[in-house]
Amino acid sequence: MTAAQVLTPEQALEYYGDMVVRTAFGLVKNMADAEDMAQDVFLTLVQRQPAFESPEHQKAWLLRATINRCKSHFRSAWQRRTEGLDETLPAFTPEESGVLEAVAALPMKYRQVVYLHYIEGYSTAEIARLLDRSQNTVLSQLSRARAKLKDQLEGEELP
Repeated sequence: MTAAQVLTPEQALEYYGDMVVRTAFGLVKNMADAEDMAQDVFLTLVQRQPAFESPEHQKAWLLRATINRCKSHFRSAWQRRTEGLDETLPAFTPEESGVLEAVAALPMKYRQVVYLHYIEGYSTAEIARLLDRSQNTVLSQLSRARAKLKDQLEGEELP
């Protein structure tokens, strides 16, 4: 992919599909729901065919659409009345699984910024633009998320 080339929906699915599924799974903690949400995101991409200024804009749109779809999922009446099975991704060490579980237990607003910062590698300024929040809010949420993770993970080590 060249620096100025925006991908077709088919190419975007190939190139960003795993990222969209990982993002959704990180937020909803259920692979079947994550795959459904990813499908919805790419279906929306095909149906709406938005104009993108750059590949970075396209990637940001896909992440934002995924996050919005996850939020809609949690607002649904069905989701509020049912409790799904928690899943974990295979091939992680026990320490990595513990960290993933701790991140998954964070409130959605903290999970979003942790995922975007540590997994996707976005800066706090980029996360602020992506989530339509101030950079100070993102910095505060990252700080609070780290504190919660530290408390949670240190608590597990005690006998």
